[in-house]
Parts: sequence; structure tokens; C-alpha cells
Amino acid sequence: MEHERVVDAENFDTTEELNELSLRPKYLQQYIGQDKIKEQLAIYIQAARARSEAMDHVLLYGPPGLGKTTLAMVIANELEVGIKTTSGPAIERQGDLIALLNDLKAGDVLFIDEIHRLPRVVEEMLYSAMEDFYVDIIVGQGPTAHPVHFPLPPFTLIGATTRAGVLSAPMRDRFGIMAHMEYYDESALKEIVTRTASVFQADIEPQAAREVALRSRGTPRIANRLLKRVRDYSEVYSEGVITAAIAKVALDALQVDDKGLDAVDRKLLGTMIELYDGGPVGLAAIAANISEDRETIEDMYEPYLLQIGFLKRTARGRMVSDLGYQHLKKENLYKGDI
Repeated sequence: MEHERVVDAENFDTTEELNELSLRPKYLQQYIGQDKIKEQLAIYIQAARARSEAMDHVLLYGPPGLGKTTLAMVIANELEVGIKTTSGPAIERQGDLIALLNDLKAGDVLFIDEIHRLPRVVEEMLYSAMEDFYVDIIVGQGPTAHPVHFPLPPFTLIGATTRAGVLSAPMRDRFGIMAHMEYYDESALKEIVTRTASVFQADIEPQAAREVALRSRGTPRIANRLLKRVRDYSEVYSEGVITAAIAKVALDALQVDDKGLDAVDRKLLGTMIELYDGGPVGLAAIAANISEDRETIEDMYEPYLLQIGFLKRTARGRMVSDLGYQHLKKENLYKGDI
């Protein structure tokens, strides 16, 4: 789509990306939410440091915007090692991977975002790098070509993905630690909003923080983005004080409702109801009707709508649930077996 979603958890400009970096916690104690994952990581980190070894490889998976990149940086800080960051699409050739690996020191962290998008030839080279800390490369061409054994220092690979199911089994099996990032509850999001406001040196009322948290789709990145827009309204209309009333006015103007749905979410559900009697309907049909590609719907829209029970996935296709009908204030006249 041509317009940018206010609650889009992935696309943000350079200025906001820099702001995002300034909001990142540096240590597990400062990291809000994901308590089970933090408890386990604290043990693994402490054990690795006690043995003076590189920590086992980590796979962080879950919907976008939940803090996978931040958590990777936190792990490196807790291990007191360096971190190199890249993304799957950026590593196009084996040479790109070797250049990254060659730059690592013993114990360092290599973070690969969107690891499911690694080219297959690069992924296969990672197998020996992850398991035995070496890569074999072919130097030269034709009759002069010969293999070179390239040893690597022990390192920790942290991979992040929104689509763990797309990863090949050999790749998944080489991660000793797998952590499923879950959506945040209202309490954790309210704490994040309050912390972000303090970083911005903005005065925010508790009820205003709750209002932003309620409309953030369980996602910290969205919570921070919405807070920035609410702060703009407060500076214009209430001398910088973020009140509950100002928060509500700003969020209503952004067309983000009290369940975190924006105009695109409502269009998706509304289209299913109006054109397909609420379903079941195939993903391709939904994508064509709302002018989005299938991957975007699966990765960006569906997970949250499924999480809050507005959408159901069945063997016959997607269906709008009774809760979805109620939220859109529409009557379900076509109830049937699911």
C-alpha cells in the first residue's frame, strides 16, 4: 500500500529509528516484559561467563516490534562482548558472510535479523560455522581452484525472525536456545510508555499511559510510536502535558481504536464480512480485495487479530469471529460450523 500505517511495526524513517535506539534498554534488568525468556537467558549468560565460553546460539522468533533486536543487544551487553548486526537480505553471497565472520572476536555476537531470508547457499555455509566454528571456501577457478579451511573464533549467532516455520530444519536444529517472543500485556506496555515519556522528558498522566498501552496491539514499538504522536498533540494543545483526554483525542484522530485496530485492520475484517459473509475465505482473495500481499497479511495483520480472537483460521479459510462482528458493530447472520 502507498500510505504508511501508524501502527506499522516495521517501517519507520531514519529519524524515528535513531529515536528508537535511544529508547533501548541495555541490560536484562532494564528490559520490560518477556519475563520467562529473561529468566532463562540470565542463567545461560551467567553460565557462559563462568566458563569463559561463547554462549550457545539463540533464535528469537515472534511478531515484529516485540523487541528481538533490543534483546540481542542486551545479551551482548550482559556477556560484555561486541556485537555485529546485519539482516538476511543483506548477506547476498558467501563472501559477505565470511567478511562478517572474519570481523568477530572470540565470544562476540553476530545478530542476523530476518534470518529466514538468508540465501540457501549462505545458510548452508553457516552450518559448519555455527557447529564447529569453521568454513570451507573454494579459492580460484578452474584447474587452480582449491579448498581452504577457514577457522573461526567461537561466537554466538543470534537470529531473529517473524516466520520461524520458514526456517529449514537443519538451521533450526543448530540453535541451542529458542525463545518465542509473545505480545505484551497492558501492564507491561503502560510501564514502557511511562519509561519512554521520561526519556522524552514528557509529563504523562497514568491514565494517558494506559490509553496508549491499550491501543498498542501488545507491541512496544507501536506503543512508542503512538506516544510520539500523542506527545505532538500535547505540545500543541496542553503545553506538553499528556493527559488522558489529549491521548484519546490524538489516538482517535489517528483512527486507532481501543483494541489497537486501525483503518486497515477494520477494512480487512469489514471486507470479509461484506463480500464473503464473514468467511471462510482464502488468503489470496483477502489480499486482492484490500490491496495487500499475502505475506504482509500473514506477518503483520493476522497474528494480532488471531491473538485477540477477532479472526479464526480454519481448514476452509479465514473467518471473522463473533468478537470481530461485535467490535465492528455488525450482526453475524451467517453462523455455521467452523
